[in-house]
Amino acid sequence: MSAASVRRAVRESVSGLPRAFWWLWTSTLVNRLGAFVATFMTLYLTLDRGYSASFAGLVVALHGLGGVISSLVAGVMTDRLGRRPTLLAAQASTAFSVALLGFMEHPAAIAAVALLVGMTSNASRPAVAAMMADIVRPEDRVRAFALNYWAINLGFAVSATAAGLIAEYSYLAGFLGEAALTLACAVLVYVKLPESRPERGASGGVGGPGGSGASSGKSGAEPEIGLGSVLRDGRFMGVVGLSFLISLIFTQGSVGLPVAMGSAGFSPGDYGLVIAVNGFLIVALQIPVTRLIEHRDPQKLLVVSALLAGYGFALTAFAGPVWAYALTVCVWTLAEIVNSPTQMGLVVRLSPVHGRGRYQGVYTMSWAVAALVAPLMAGFMIDRWGADWLWATTGVLGTVAAVGYWLLMRGLSEGAGGAAPSAAGGAEPLPRRGEPTARSGAR
Repeated sequence: MSAASVRRAVRESVSGLPRAFWWLWTSTLVNRLGAFVATFMTLYLTLDRGYSASFAGLVVALHGLGGVISSLVAGVMTDRLGRRPTLLAAQASTAFSVALLGFMEHPAAIAAVALLVGMTSNASRPAVAAMMADIVRPEDRVRAFALNYWAINLGFAVSATAAGLIAEYSYLAGFLGEAALTLACAVLVYVKLPESRPERGASGGVGGPGGSGASSGKSGAEPEIGLGSVLRDGRFMGVVGLSFLISLIFTQGSVGLPVAMGSAGFSPGDYGLVIAVNGFLIVALQIPVTRLIEHRDPQKLLVVSALLAGYGFALTAFAGPVWAYALTVCVWTLAEIVNSPTQMGLVVRLSPVHGRGRYQGVYTMSWAVAALVAPLMAGFMIDRWGADWLWATTGVLGTVAAVGYWLLMRGLSEGAGGAAPSAAGGAEPLPRRGEPTARSGAR
């Protein structure tokens, strides 16, 4: 591919998105540049503090439990108070709790503050996703979610390598660094991001300031949406369940993999280099792969990504040297690249405009519950039976998720092209299998 072709591809990938999206993208990037706690918690507890894998799993599980609690609360806050105040409160409180965690000495105190960190750090996710859906046109959302995921992993690739080196000298410096960057995100949100929550009853449609035609044109007659409406939406909850299985697999990259590598005699720096492969590959491939898959059948994409995730982690059982671990990361990273924007696009299409916060909160909860279960599962299996049993289990989970996506998406793809049924109503239309979106027709 020529340099001109590369420039044209990049220009087409980033063009047409509103200014508010890029400030949100920047806040995501800055936040992920400081990702230390979630990545190195298990190594901090097992190698630096000398706790068992089971205790480390318990603490990381409490971090996940905090996310479960905050996902629902933050979803309601996002719809009621607005996206901007929810983001500001979440990031400011995250900065405080992460700094506090670095100074905790007693095991009970570490566990309690880890729970607090989980609550605060996950509270921003429903607001970010809802704001992105508000300000980006429907035909550009897969691309926008891919770019946001690219920012997450660009920051992660840099922070994983740097934090791995920092951890060998001072874990406290890592905690304080994450706190400082998260506080910078809070300032950025306050100064640059306008509120985007759609207003009810606006003539001619709904939309917040900075909306770019992303609203679906609903009037103020749309019924009130509560958490009960979300939980009764069977099709959406099917997506949430499958997301839980997938996230249960991917979370092993930050809980099972570091413990297994630490038990095998590798250093935090070795793990940092291996997991950085994940971030660097996403940085290099997310945009071109998204252009390739953007208008392809989501059923096939989700099935293939589930299989790649499960068996990519299963291959870790055969890894020996560091480069072999890095190769397995390459396999499941490709699954991430495909799965994330495809699934996020599906979630937004199944979410009514005035219920985006609650729907995103329940969807985020699938990842938070996985963050609660995955460390307990990893710690128990590694302590009792060894890491190979954990990696075999990921292969089984990937297979089950692939079958689930095939069944669920078969129903969606074979619909008449109308809106996917939603208990709350107001979901956006799902395209027929192979039907181009507005953007593909203009390409």
